[in-house]
Amino acid sequence: MRIVQIIDSLEVGGAEKMAINYANALSKRIAFTGLVSTRAEGHLKSQLSDSVSYLFLRKTKTLDFSAAFRLKKYCKTNQVEFLQPHSSSYFIALLVKLIHPKIQIIWHDHNGLSEFISTQKSLVLKIASFFFSGIIVVNYKLKDWAEKELNCPKVVYLPNFTNEVSMVKAETILKGSYGKRILCLANLRDQKNHFMLLDVAAKIKASHPDWTFHLVGKDFEDDYSKAVYEAIARKGLTDTVFVYGSKNDVVSIINQCEIAILTSKSEGLPVALIEYGLAKKPVVATNVGEIPLILKNSSNGFIVGVNEVDAFKDSLLALINSEVLREQFGKALHQTIQENHSEEGVITQYLNWIKGL
Repeated sequence: MRIVQIIDSLEVGGAEKMAINYANALSKRIAFTGLVSTRAEGHLKSQLSDSVSYLFLRKTKTLDFSAAFRLKKYCKTNQVEFLQPHSSSYFIALLVKLIHPKIQIIWHDHNGLSEFISTQKSLVLKIASFFFSGIIVVNYKLKDWAEKELNCPKVVYLPNFTNEVSMVKAETILKGSYGKRILCLANLRDQKNHFMLLDVAAKIKASHPDWTFHLVGKDFEDDYSKAVYEAIARKGLTDTVFVYGSKNDVVSIINQCEIAILTSKSEGLPVALIEYGLAKKPVVATNVGEIPLILKNSSNGFIVGVNEVDAFKDSLLALINSEVLREQFGKALHQTIQENHSEEGVITQYLNWIKGL
């Protein structure tokens, strides 16, 4: 079997991390595995295994036919059977399919907002889906959406996975006091709902001013990012909330924190939650996407409704005030992740599904 992952960039993000994870995992199990970054490279490139074939396309526009022909040549040279584009990178795979019909496309949908994409983009995706051999989704809501709205009958739910191995050198030193740090791994975009986080941080500061919040994720330097920084200043949180941008040494960063959180208003299955669990960190998260299938309230973490600031604050306080509870939740979440989101289990299911296409 010969499979190539396609992703728009290798900046730190959930879909990008999963493209790397699939490429690396398959390198130990199939004849050929590759990864193609279409528009940009990034921090995650260093996490790609030496046994994975890599191509940077340098794609500059949506209808970049020269990039499509370069990718076709790469596929023919390496006798690639399947292209697995992640999220919006399906379009370059479609162009290759049109000039190299033998190739099969497996679209991997990570976007928890797929059901809300614009009419124009939805139409393009619906047309493209006629050419898909299969679709992988990361939660059941997306599975229902794909089965109803797209034109590919073979849709499978496969949970995100990660592993505990980190080849990345620790570089980031977090601010704040040791043992009193709260982490949010999430790119600065509207879906991640940082404004809820800031409301929570303001309440926590009032009672526990020595606890700090650490935001790690890509800063797109757009209106949303600007509004986040303005809110931090306006709420007087400059000594409480610290923003670091995109970082590669995520395992080291997680290990510097006591509690991990997600305040998202929409999700698929966040890779950050899996990484929190592998590091045995207690978690408070919102009840969106596939999160409630992993987090069981008051069992292996706390889960609250979107924008329920007081409930989120109360859950955080329970963890802040009890080291025993933090340890208990961390161990329980670690066990959940090991049992249900291991590389071995997901990849075995994936390969069996591929064989059936």
